[in-house]
Parts: sequence; structure tokens; C-alpha cells
Amino acid sequence: MKTEETDQGTLETWTVDEVAKALDAGEIALIDVRTPAEYSFEHIEGALLSPLSHFRADRLPSQQGKRLVFHCGSGVRSEKVARKCLEAGISPVAHMEGGFGAWKSAKQPHIATDMASGGLKRVEAG
Repeated sequence: MKTEETDQGTLETWTVDEVAKALDAGEIALIDVRTPAEYSFEHIEGALLSPLSHFRADRLPSQQGKRLVFHCGSGVRSEKVARKCLEAGISPVAHMEGGFGAWKSAKQPHIATDMASGGLKRVEAG
């Protein structure tokens, strides 16, 4: 994990492996800040959706019990959201480096659209 100390608090940048391990252990709430269309096409199983376009830090769940980690497609939007959280007094805040693209490149499991049926299917790790 990389950390950056800002005037508002600590910004954490987690690797895909760190996020996957913490998600499997039930230690984090993973929040996807992509659009609803992006999420419906493919997403990390168990990730919650809170699109950047409608994001409100004051509506987030508490970090008591589970750390909040944000992700998007590439890491750009999730970093913006994490910085908005810091500005709102929520610290520490984490986002996933490389976003969903890095997640898929690391061959992590996810939910995707089955192009043959239009339904959803689970893509296994590896």
C-alpha cells in the first residue's frame, strides 16, 4: 500500500492483490464509482455502486468494522472520490490502483455480461 499525507488526511492507494485479499476476508466495503452502465456490464462481485456523478461523501456508510475502498475503471475517478472524502473529513481513505482494468489484468474473479445470452456470468480467477 502506498500512502500520501495531504492537508486533509491520509490517502491510501491499494494494489489489486491487497484489495482482493481484504475483500475475501470481509475486511472492506468495496465501492465502485463508475457509471451504472459500466457496472451493469461488468463489476467486482460484492462491490457497491456509488457513481462519481452522484457521489456524496456525507452519505457513505461508517468505516466502523470495515474500511471503505473505492475503485473505478483505471484509478482516476476513484482517486478523485477518495480526495473528496478527505475534504469531507473522512480519513484514512483508500482507492485501488489501476482500477477494474488492473483487476481484470490480474485475472481476479468478476461478474461479466455473457454476450451470447445477455445475462450475467461469473468469471473465475486465473
